Amino acid sequence: MNFILSSPSLEDLIRLLRAWRFWVLGAVIGALIGAAVYFIASPPYRARATVNVDFNLEQAWPQDTDRQQFYYLEREARKLEELAWHDEIMGQLSSEFGIPMEELRNDKLQLSQPAEAGWHFYADDNDPQIAAALASTWAETFVQRVQAEIAAGNVNEFVKLEVTQSEKIPTARSIPLSGYLLTGSTGFLVLAVFVVLFIKSKK
Repeated sequence: MNFILSSPSLEDLIRLLRAWRFWVLGAVIGALIGAAVYFIASPPYRARATVNVDFNLEQAWPQDTDRQQFYYLEREARKLEELAWHDEIMGQLSSEFGIPMEELRNDKLQLSQPAEAGWHFYADDNDPQIAAALASTWAETFVQRVQAEIAAGNVNEFVKLEVTQSEKIPTARSIPLSGYLLTGSTGFLVLAVFVVLFIKSKK
């Protein structure tokens, strides 16, 4: 117990540096384990649709009033973000794809940090075609709902939206193979440090 809690000595550090073969072997083994996990329990596919959001500050606030512009952006962005997760939109997606609303909000869908310019609508699924269709439908339904809110006067009339990417959208694994390789190698190397430093060879 005292050996584990004590600081490593110079001899321990030298032994750690001399174990370079063990480090190389550990990195390779860790990467192989990470690759095996990736192919056995692959992460879901992730698709991304993009909506361009233009708040048109020059028209909404023609005078140079930075504080008013800041609050305008914050208010309108918050409105749009709430609309993106609105029950009506989630209900429509749930009915069309047969996915519970709770699962859509917690597991399937993600929205990039809302601001002016491109908003990215992400959807995850084990089937890449479903992921792409889900992301595309979410983005298009969002734009339709916001336009209806603009017409009703609930969203500023100067806010303009355009779906810029909803067909043949990029779809890839939510976590790349390189992430698993790096995690496996790093995890195995951390374990190797404890093996080399805290496990004494039997004399």
